[in-house]
Amino acid sequence: MQASSPHTHTATTVAIMMHKVLYALIPGILLSSYYFGIGIVVNCILASVSALLIETIIITLRQKAAGPAIKDGSTIVTAILFALTISPYTPWWITFTGIAFAVIIAKHLFGGLGNNPFNPAMAGYVFVLLSFPTQMVYWTDLNVSVEQTLTIGENIRIIFAGLPPDLDAITGATPLTNMKVELSLMNTVSEIETGPLYGLIGGQGWEWIALAYLAGGLFLIINKVIRWHIPVAVLGSLFSISLLFNFIDSDAYPSALYHLFTGGTILCAFFIATDPASSATTPKGKILYGIGVGCFIYIIRTWGSYPDGIAFSILIMNGLVPVLDYYTRPRALGET
Repeated sequence: MQASSPHTHTATTVAIMMHKVLYALIPGILLSSYYFGIGIVVNCILASVSALLIETIIITLRQKAAGPAIKDGSTIVTAILFALTISPYTPWWITFTGIAFAVIIAKHLFGGLGNNPFNPAMAGYVFVLLSFPTQMVYWTDLNVSVEQTLTIGENIRIIFAGLPPDLDAITGATPLTNMKVELSLMNTVSEIETGPLYGLIGGQGWEWIALAYLAGGLFLIINKVIRWHIPVAVLGSLFSISLLFNFIDSDAYPSALYHLFTGGTILCAFFIATDPASSATTPKGKILYGIGVGCFIYIIRTWGSYPDGIAFSILIMNGLVPVLDYYTRPRALGET
């Protein structure tokens, strides 16, 4: 008996797609570790192990087979994306708490993979950011001398045994935080960017990390893991609105390139905003979704309380996805 349609099948699976995403993240992870220390790698490992453990427990409690869900790689992608957003000195229990919220609440409470309306990694990040803001602000000061830098053992002890009292000597504000604080003190952008935190087009170190994620993102588009609509819309909208305000007053608003190559903008555009379960599905919806993410990032960075608004922007637009999909769905043949 002849099988019913559809007859054409693709070799692409969730596991293959997730593994390609992990491969694309490697250059950015390596550069982040180079600039900010081994804590980045420790966070990735800790988050991945925690996520796999929690995922196994939850799926077992739901009386389902844990093997396929563990092997598809989606849980590790969530863990890595979460780990890349937190400080390299974040205590282990905060990482575990954030991952637990991401997997249990943001993912399985809504039915598991493919059913989650909100990006699990960003939901977990926002949860720990709001719950433990003090422990989330320690980022490596890239201008400290070699003698002041931590050894691998010291960095690991910070994560698992608590913050030492002298951590302030080797940490400092990120470029986004520094820019927001200095602008509030009535300093001009040109004056602020002469400081050691800033490079050629963005934050020192951050611009090279962004280029690494850009290369990984292009790899995903070329291999058809993601489509171009959301990354182009996110970067295009953020570039356009920041270019406009910089043109109006370059002393009060940083350049468009600064916004693209500082913080996690590129990581967001290619790896976070493109989450297939929580982003828009129609071509027009993807573009509108990306535009919304880019605009909210700029609004929160410029006028909000937080120096970077990526996670909040993603969650806001996640909530609008049903509306975007409804009003941008293609009209069926014969539909009036």
